Amino acid sequence: MTGISSASGEAGGTWAILVAAGSGERLGRNRPKAFAALAGRPLLAECIERLDASDWVDAIVVAAPAGWEEPAILLAEELVASKVSAVVTGGATRAESVRNALAEVADEALVVLVHDAARPLLDEAVLERVIGRLDGTVDGVVPGLPVSDTVKRVRGALVIETVDRNGLVAVQTPQAFVADRLRAAYASDLAGATDCASLVERAGGAVAVVEGDPRLAKVTTAEDLDHVARLLEAEQQ
Repeated sequence: MTGISSASGEAGGTWAILVAAGSGERLGRNRPKAFAALAGRPLLAECIERLDASDWVDAIVVAAPAGWEEPAILLAEELVASKVSAVVTGGATRAESVRNALAEVADEALVVLVHDAARPLLDEAVLERVIGRLDGTVDGVVPGLPVSDTVKRVRGALVIETVDRNGLVAVQTPQAFVADRLRAAYASDLAGATDCASLVERAGGAVAVVEGDPRLAKVTTAEDLDHVARLLEAEQQ
């Protein structure tokens, strides 16, 4: 763990975990995905800047790729991102990266927001929807979009069945959770976890879905990065 001494948020408020430890092999760059260039600066900069500017977020912990902790700290300093409290070394899996970051979240935190740096175009309205829905009746909230494509279950190269799309959503980040419920979920076995919500669900927690954002596209390939760059350019015009 590498620390930054000046977090501006309240210990009992909302802490954001920014997961940025992916290798990005499918992106085809000579550096981790979070440090691929987006509009002339590291992709990670976009998320740090947006979370730091949000009125919904009090402090930020970044899970960086092993060996890239110092560049992440320097980037936060260049952005004057005063809410960045710590940079930790990410794990071998996304779930392990989140667990490493959770260890740096203040014990008094009420809400933990988890966001993937691979979805850089984070809008304040999405933050408002996920955190605002965390009203005491649920343990977690995720943004989702209705599945529009026909979905088929396959075995090998053969279709087994066509899945009914009714009630299906494609889930995005950021995901917001009652801090204690997220900690309890991550104290258990992380095997098979596809996202934070799946662990909270496995532990018996109630998770709600709110409207997602088509602009929260996930960067996985070079084509994805080009698509997000075009969206960002249109946003800035």
